Amino acid sequence: MIRINLLPFRAARRKENIRRQVSVFVLMIVLFVLGLAYYTIHLDKKKDLIRSEINGVKSQIALYKEKADKVTRIKKNLAVLERKLAIVKSLELKRREPVELLDTMTSLVIPKRMWLTSLKTGESMVALNGIAFDNKTVADFMTRLEASPLFINVDLKNLKRKTIDKTIQMKEFELICQKAIPNILDKPGNVKK
Repeated sequence: MIRINLLPFRAARRKENIRRQVSVFVLMIVLFVLGLAYYTIHLDKKKDLIRSEINGVKSQIALYKEKADKVTRIKKNLAVLERKLAIVKSLELKRREPVELLDTMTSLVIPKRMWLTSLKTGESMVALNGIAFDNKTVADFMTRLEASPLFINVDLKNLKRKTIDKTIQMKEFELICQKAIPNILDKPGNVKK
């Protein structure tokens, strides 16, 4: 019988299989390394793009921060101006108040029957001292004060007899009046907003 030795053929086939597997393995490693390189380059490009966007946003933030600071300064200046305007308005009202008070008093005093000796004014109160011929004159004066739009709550604090030159009997009185709250918008020269 003839014997054929198939061992070298099997060994050659095995070597060929090993060579093929090694080349597939090496090819897989090369492809994997190339894939990693491509992915790394892609990530680097993405990172650079994001950095440029961040720098753009930072520059816009700086620009808007300057504008926001300007707006804040303008708002502070506006608040200061509004406070100053409010002070000017209150001073304007207070400037007219004594003139109006004295003008009203001259029209309310009963001529040749009474005289005011002192007038003291506060934030919300007016104190009047005066001399009158009789009680009726004081009562008429109080009625006139209550009818005036400048005063409310007129109270007689003190009323006593006073002798002048040992022959003339007069009535000395003290009144306290509460000021009515003025309507700022109805005053002449003021514009309604």
